[in-house]
Amino acid sequence: MRRAELGRRIVLCAVGALVMGAAFAGRTQTPQAANPATDDAAKNAARARAVLDAMVKAMGGDAWLNIKNQYREGHYAVFFHGTPDLGTTKFYEVHAWPDHDRTEFTTHRDVVQFYIGRQGWEVTYRGKKPLPADQVEEYLRRRDHSVETAVKVWMKDPNTILIYEGQQLAERHLADTVTLISAQNEAITIQLDAQTHLPLRRVFQWRDPEYHDKNTEAEEYDGYRTVNGIPTPYTISRFKNDEMTRQIFIDKVAFNQDLPADVWNVDAVERRIKK
Repeated sequence: MRRAELGRRIVLCAVGALVMGAAFAGRTQTPQAANPATDDAAKNAARARAVLDAMVKAMGGDAWLNIKNQYREGHYAVFFHGTPDLGTTKFYEVHAWPDHDRTEFTTHRDVVQFYIGRQGWEVTYRGKKPLPADQVEEYLRRRDHSVETAVKVWMKDPNTILIYEGQQLAERHLADTVTLISAQNEAITIQLDAQTHLPLRRVFQWRDPEYHDKNTEAEEYDGYRTVNGIPTPYTISRFKNDEMTRQIFIDKVAFNQDLPADVWNVDAVERRIKK
């Protein structure tokens, strides 16, 4: 299924769910009355939740749910209109749920970016400065629509609508497709391998605040390896409106590390780099 078509289905599902909800709210039923549409919606939601539960189990279950932090290092290539730039960039990254991220760039690790809460900072030999607002917004959109957020936040909200969209082909794999729709009418679609139940693709849409057109962003996951009982993708490809924008290649992963006490201290990193 093409990504553009998948994006349209997200919107259609959201509208359909809202229309159904309004219709049900306007009806008065006796306790004995049966509503086939309501029963079908409940069965569909239960199927969607079962598929997502299988995904969580495949990713490591409680071990994945209770990860304290994740360390990754690797390199990435940037694409412009589908064409890769020359060379790759080395990175070293620490993520701690729910909202702490730190990434060091270059082999000297002398460019460091922090995303803590809803703020972003960059530290170089020139000192620290806030990251550009559009860059922070882009990063937070991905974090807010990640598989991790979908499971740990959206699935726990009783107002989230779950829709099972059936099985489709995703990256040459037969995939179960589930869409989660939040109370704010935002959507995350996850396609997971029908056999392994591991995520293959995550898709969401957002509206450009200046031009008001909709953008579709996707991440695809491949090259899974098991680290400390947690299957982890070693290749991640990002797309915007069907064009690849970045491809990430992981060299090393570690979980639940004993991090330095000042790992999230922007000022401490500034003092180290400016020496």
